[in-house]
Amino acid sequence: MSEEKKYGETELVMLLKQRDRGGFSYLYDNYSPALYSVILSILPDREQSSDILQEVFIKIWRQVESYDSNKGRLYTWMIQIARNSAIDLVRSTAYKQSQKNQEIEESVYSNKLEDFNPDKIGLRPMVHKLRQEHRELVELSYFQGFTHEEIAKALDMPLGTVKTRLRSALIQLRTMFK
Repeated sequence: MSEEKKYGETELVMLLKQRDRGGFSYLYDNYSPALYSVILSILPDREQSSDILQEVFIKIWRQVESYDSNKGRLYTWMIQIARNSAIDLVRSTAYKQSQKNQEIEESVYSNKLEDFNPDKIGLRPMVHKLRQEHRELVELSYFQGFTHEEIAKALDMPLGTVKTRLRSALIQLRTMFK
């Protein structure tokens, strides 16, 4: 069984500046969990955090010459690189766009909608108090799931009229609930 070698900070920095792969492996093995947790605290997606971690170690490898021990410890310098890299990603336009365009998970369609029963909250009796023209639109739209366009076709009614009547119906329902 081989004994794992331990490096002091000064020796480790020297090895990194000499581009020693063993020193870099030691750095990765001993510091990656801490850097990963910093990244993960900013960027909760594990896959993206892992990608950022790899980029951080590439930056460390490429920029180790810029490390100055008079300004702080190696660990602090690496934490700052990790933190800034994660923040840069979160602030990027591509990241913001990806958050807007996430896929809908199957769990969205779980029993939540199936368990919804408008009769339990007294919604149906309220809808039945509406005028016939409003009641029919609310039934089709909210209880049967028709789109505004589908309702307009089914009732041979202009789309604008459907939208206006549905809005009026919802306003009436809102006042009934107050």
